[in-house]
Amino acid sequence: MRYIFRLVLVLVILAAIAVLAYSYVGDLTAQRESVETPVTLEVN
Repeated sequence: MRYIFRLVLVLVILAAIAVLAYSYVGDLTAQRESVETPVTLEVN
């Protein structure tokens, strides 16, 4: 039982390191571009 807790703890630590590494290395910025859509209004 002790080894299972140790394994879970190691996996949690590795997952935290992986998330931190991805947040620093991964490009998480959104790409922006201008969008123009013509709108026709019907007047009755």
